[in-house]
Amino acid sequence: MNQYWFRPKRYGYGATPIVWQGWVVTVGFGVLLAGSIIAMKRFAGPANTVDWLIWAAIIAVGVWWFVQFVRRRTDGEWRWRWGREN
Repeated sequence: MNQYWFRPKRYGYGATPIVWQGWVVTVGFGVLLAGSIIAMKRFAGPANTVDWLIWAAIIAVGVWWFVQFVRRRTDGEWRWRWGREN
């Protein structure tokens, strides 16, 4: 059974979680991002540019993966919305 975890937003672009699995994935991804920022600030330091560039590349891939995952689990297409459709 293909259950959708997200629905398209009523206003704007994107999707929002509608079941607990969608919320777990969204909050988990946010916690991973916050944890990676804290870890980089603590261990890499501001002067280590190479580490920060590697971190940014990993984050970019992670965000791309998350967006693709959410799109596959969304009930409907992603497009700009202005509210209720007539």
